[in-house]
Amino acid sequence: MMPVTRSDSFPQEVQTMRQLTPLDAQFLHAESATTAAHVAGVAILEPACASTGGVTREALIGLLRRRLHLTPALRMRLSDVPFGLDHPYWTEDSAFDVADHVHETVLPMPGDESQLAEAVARIHERRLDRRRPLWEMHLIHGLTGGRTALYAKVHHCAVDGVSGAETLAALLDLTPEPREVEPPAERPPTAAPGLVRMLAGAVTRSVTHPARLLRSLGRTVTDLDVVPVIATLPGVRMMAAATRRLAGGRDLPAPPSLSAPRTPFNGRISARRRFSYGSIPLADVKRVARAFEISVNDVVMALCASALRSWLRERDALPDRPLIAAVPVAVRTASARETVGNQLSAMITPMPTDVACPLERLRIAGETMRAAKRRFARSPTAWPNELSSMVPPAVTALATPVIFRLASMAPPPVNLLVSNVPGPQFPLYLCGARLLAYYPVSVLTDVSGGVNITCFSYDGSLDFGIISCPERVEDAWRLMGHVQEAMDELLALAGPAGEPGPRPAGRAEPRPRAGAPVLA
Repeated sequence: MMPVTRSDSFPQEVQTMRQLTPLDAQFLHAESATTAAHVAGVAILEPACASTGGVTREALIGLLRRRLHLTPALRMRLSDVPFGLDHPYWTEDSAFDVADHVHETVLPMPGDESQLAEAVARIHERRLDRRRPLWEMHLIHGLTGGRTALYAKVHHCAVDGVSGAETLAALLDLTPEPREVEPPAERPPTAAPGLVRMLAGAVTRSVTHPARLLRSLGRTVTDLDVVPVIATLPGVRMMAAATRRLAGGRDLPAPPSLSAPRTPFNGRISARRRFSYGSIPLADVKRVARAFEISVNDVVMALCASALRSWLRERDALPDRPLIAAVPVAVRTASARETVGNQLSAMITPMPTDVACPLERLRIAGETMRAAKRRFARSPTAWPNELSSMVPPAVTALATPVIFRLASMAPPPVNLLVSNVPGPQFPLYLCGARLLAYYPVSVLTDVSGGVNITCFSYDGSLDFGIISCPERVEDAWRLMGHVQEAMDELLALAGPAGEPGPRPAGRAEPRPRAGAPVLA
């Protein structure tokens, strides 16, 4: 996800029609009675500096109407191909009313963090209406301290991390006084092709699918040893290494074991959700990173590994081998910044949840992430889209939910998703109100597991959002509490001057204490 810059370089208009890519279509058709495939975030706003003294629904609707031409994903709706013979197209919906997508609610007293999290979880459970542009915003009033929350969600088939950040950036300002935005230029609206062209395209893609399938297989075979489940099959690593040598001799770090253990996180999920959130000072994370000469992202992965380890130990469910995490990576190029849809890949990496010593856990987290990054930098990054394209478009809508359900009955391909998104390190404003924090809320599926941890760095804080299925992780707040405990532990080891303290004697660790999380 791209940070907001001080040059006010916000996204421009989409000029051409676009069809969903195979990966976009997978996100669309992965939805089921238990899976809502939208990404979201909760912005905490301090309205005291707003000229109106608050953030109102009317002000937000007015802002959206003035800047809608800057946000392609908010103007587009899906146009289906008859009989589902091909992937849908995006078409500009010039007649929709922004007001239908903006909602408002008030929390009951006292309006604390748990009440906000419960309200967010209920909204996040609900799928978006596909007859309209695929987004909603919810103003939530009544938070303690006179604050307001804005929950915004957009379907994952329309945005990835980068385009999602740019969509939000279009609404934000660098000062409480909203900036002036140039009105939209005169242009014809973008639209899906007519019925005849849709059907002709569907026939062409069906006829040419075997050839495209072979090309996708050829491009993917060199990296099968980092694809979940496939990497564990006999002979796959040898085949991938041999193919790389034939293709040009890429010398890559040896892939780690990607056999994901069974945990309470994995299995079929329900439609219900739990949400928890909290913030850690980014300066503390950077202090630990400097003390042990690793990156901020390495510290984040170590924090998540420690929190997951503590949660599993409390339930006597800690596996004796590492958990396997999928880490989304944005691969959006400058030329693709103005398009609707996904430009992303993923790194699959072990998390050292099986390591008792916190210093050793931190070291291994850094080593595994650096190895994963080296492999990723020297490998094709489009394998998620290539794998998605192997399913014929005409059967994607029917096959995707079946594949996801069948995968939930097999050994898990990964245990969870973990994502760290860099954001701007200066204050931003929405409708004149200062943005205090931004907590991401992501997607759960039967395949990726019943818990997802995403963090976003903004204005000196690292803001964590944890979404879970209560059948898998009932007490999401406890997991957030373990993140804070892990940060306190690493700060103590780093020492007051940023130098590592004495190495703890032995490798035993106390069981984490029960109680409410400490939220910044």
